[in-house]
Amino acid sequence: MSDARPVAVRERRLDYVEFASRDPAASRRFFEQVFGWSFVDYGPDYTAFDDGRFQGGFFRAEPQTASAGGAPLLVIYADDLQPMLNAVLAQGGQIIKPVFAFPGGSRFQFVEPGGNELAVWSERDAA
Repeated sequence: MSDARPVAVRERRLDYVEFASRDPAASRRFFEQVFGWSFVDYGPDYTAFDDGRFQGGFFRAEPQTASAGGAPLLVIYADDLQPMLNAVLAQGGQIIKPVFAFPGGSRFQFVEPGGNELAVWSERDAA
């Protein structure tokens, strides 16, 4: 979790997130293909990611997350939702909430192959 950013920029901000994944390798492939994240593996049960701005990892365990049950929902920004939706589906993601509009934009929610629920949003209206 080392980072070259000045300490003042990191102070009191989210700095790293870890996800349980039933298959860290499948999660890695999904996020590499769909979102272009880079990864470093630390054995078969842990892989760390960097999305270019934020870092985290996937560890082998059964995910216990569902936003409907009150779990946190991490939301990824995209300039255009439809290509992201298509990529999520093409890489084995499951759409659990189709694109819907809200004040300020549109989004959809999905479950990735490792079992984690996330969302993608855009300031653009739903197509």
